[in-house]
Amino acid sequence: MLNNYIAILFFIAIGIAIGFLPIVLGHFLAPYRPYQDKNKPYECGFDAFDDARSKFDVRFYLVAILFIIFDLEVAFLLPWATVINQINWLGFASMLFFLALLIIGFIYEWQKGALEWE
Repeated sequence: MLNNYIAILFFIAIGIAIGFLPIVLGHFLAPYRPYQDKNKPYECGFDAFDDARSKFDVRFYLVAILFIIFDLEVAFLLPWATVINQINWLGFASMLFFLALLIIGFIYEWQKGALEWE
């Protein structure tokens, strides 16, 4: 029974080793020569405007969440589009219902002004 899992444990061990080996080798083999320019934060060639831990506007997170939601919903369209000729009317109707919900949500967000940036 356990013989079946030895190959899986072997591949897990190889994966962990491949993940940690570059980190360990880099830690021991890389030269440590810091200087002032290396330790400065990179900010497109100029000094940072403000502290990196400053709070973002809530609208940034709202737009990010809306993008993720619509991006994931649109990702469901590709498998449906590839099998459109093989599905029956129930599959087609369920996808139209899904698209209708997507459009209703988009119109609601548009009316509430969630997509506008001031």
